[in-house]
Amino acid sequence: MEAMDKQVPIIERLRFLAIYSSNLDEFFRVRVADIRNLARIDKKKINKKIAFKPKELLKEIHTEVGHQLQQYGESLTDVLKGLEEDNIIICTDLNEIPSDADTQILHYFKTKVSAYLKPVSITDNEDLFLDNQVLYLVISFKSGRVSCLRIPSYKLPRFFKIKIGDVVYFIFLDDIIRLHLDLIFPGEEVVDSSSVKLNKDADLQIDDEYEGDLVEKIEKQIEKRNLGIPSRFLFDGQISDALLNTLIQKLNLSEDDVVTGGRYHNLNDFFQISVGNKDLEYKKMSPIKRDEIDKSRSIFQLIEKRDQLFHFPYHSYDYVLQFFSEAAIDPEVEEINVTFYRMAKKSIIGEALISAAANGKKVTVFMEVKARFDEENNLVWAKRMKEAGITILYSLPGLKVHAKVALVKKKDRMYGFFGTGNLNEKTSEIYCDHGLLTCHKQMNKELSSVFKFLNENKSPSPFKHLIVSQFNAMRRFEELIDREISNVQDGEKGQITIKLNNLQEPHLIQKLYAAAAAGVDVKMIVRSICCLLPGKKGIKVKRIVDRYLEHARVFYFHNAGDEEIYMGSSDWMNRNLHRRIEVSFPIYDQGMKEELKSILQFQWDDDIKGVWLNHKLENVRPSPEKVVRAQMDTYKFLAQ
Repeated sequence: MEAMDKQVPIIERLRFLAIYSSNLDEFFRVRVADIRNLARIDKKKINKKIAFKPKELLKEIHTEVGHQLQQYGESLTDVLKGLEEDNIIICTDLNEIPSDADTQILHYFKTKVSAYLKPVSITDNEDLFLDNQVLYLVISFKSGRVSCLRIPSYKLPRFFKIKIGDVVYFIFLDDIIRLHLDLIFPGEEVVDSSSVKLNKDADLQIDDEYEGDLVEKIEKQIEKRNLGIPSRFLFDGQISDALLNTLIQKLNLSEDDVVTGGRYHNLNDFFQISVGNKDLEYKKMSPIKRDEIDKSRSIFQLIEKRDQLFHFPYHSYDYVLQFFSEAAIDPEVEEINVTFYRMAKKSIIGEALISAAANGKKVTVFMEVKARFDEENNLVWAKRMKEAGITILYSLPGLKVHAKVALVKKKDRMYGFFGTGNLNEKTSEIYCDHGLLTCHKQMNKELSSVFKFLNENKSPSPFKHLIVSQFNAMRRFEELIDREISNVQDGEKGQITIKLNNLQEPHLIQKLYAAAAAGVDVKMIVRSICCLLPGKKGIKVKRIVDRYLEHARVFYFHNAGDEEIYMGSSDWMNRNLHRRIEVSFPIYDQGMKEELKSILQFQWDDDIKGVWLNHKLENVRPSPEKVVRAQMDTYKFLAQ
């Protein structure tokens, strides 16, 4: 929908198409792969009853994806035309490549591209192996030979950029190779050259047991990811039947594996398109600075005076980096505890922790090594920090640690960081999240007990301030909903506003239905998965997709005027509430509550980028007043 919106700058529309391509790939590599696995299992061997027939669901998925890809193609065509009006041409056919570029393209091929090309002959007596999610060019010749060539987009840019006059051309690496097949296969006459890609099951299957080296298991599973069961084989729709049948046979594919695609795959590479024309992109919003912090020599002194609440990416993430960097050099800091779910590849926080250990502080890091597609990067950091003397704790059996928290201890006090998003400098630039720095004694004491549980597997005392999955999350959220119902029954106002990424936990959905039926005003802002049926009992569901990814989880309860607001890392999904360690935290400062209520109101009122989810689970644009755009209005509000 964002890619089709002509009010969105043209390069940003292209990036939304890239995001869709990336998300669709992950969907097939993980979700569809799981359903495919279920479809292969004998029903008698499945321990629990499932509420759907895997093969029928797969057909529904392919139908829906086919419909979406048709929209995708139409949108891409429109975007390409729009780019052309701005003298930017992404060549989608060999005929679109200007002859004036021939010499430069030939030079690029001879000096860069050819170094990575390793043709593999497809013979009658051997199966063919394709790496997961990698692009290949499959070529058939008049002689009857068939060859497979890996497109080196893993080493080289996907696009070759060249400017001729006022026009900027982007040429696919695939086509640069196609133009020079005569140099790769001299003396052969090409009959067909088609791009293909194979998605494989990419979900790591890690046994949840204490025995054995978990890191070693993860590393072995990462290696096996490339050997996973096929979940989708994409091919160019113009491929010849003979060549397609050869590939199906050589790859041992079933009919369900094979999906018709376009001429090019891995269109998430559109992220690489950049022309330096700021009019074609969103105008940069400079992160908001906080003068009080900038003028202070110590962020710890400010936290001691009052809690510090941040809203990213509107506020500069530098203040979080300052928190860790100051902890690393402050002589009074004795201990630092942190959880990581997805670390940045170039993490300043990681560097600060290494410095802290070198400066004699006791540093303990809980590293989640089961964070999908970030396992390898997390392991690299874990090993490096361990070598620096940091105590590294890994995943718990049966649990993922998804909490976004840190605790810095001095002899006489503790400083806590509570967040809704990963401690990751890179994603903080594009994810909308909240972070709290506090010296609240009881909150930090309870956070300390969470770290003690992770370190010693010792059950903590009952939580009175924090909501922690595995311990009190389900019960506490139930109590908060029930209290609103009770207030309405007593003649008071009842109101619940909840913002999540995903809503799936059946019991809490039923509680929300019960609250709405009792007269509680239930408002839901759900970006992604939503298993609550909008309209039922009058519940409204809104979602927002804009230039930044809405990532925060916020829970508002009216409480007969004594309002309570919690934020945290936990979506309302079965996995988050039952199989993960998540931390949600209260906001006690009245001014901060008002600030958060204003931001939530912007989101609820958003009629530019917000859509309503209707009872048919369709995204419906609101009436065209076009007054509120939550992300822009939030930025202006915080910059005042």
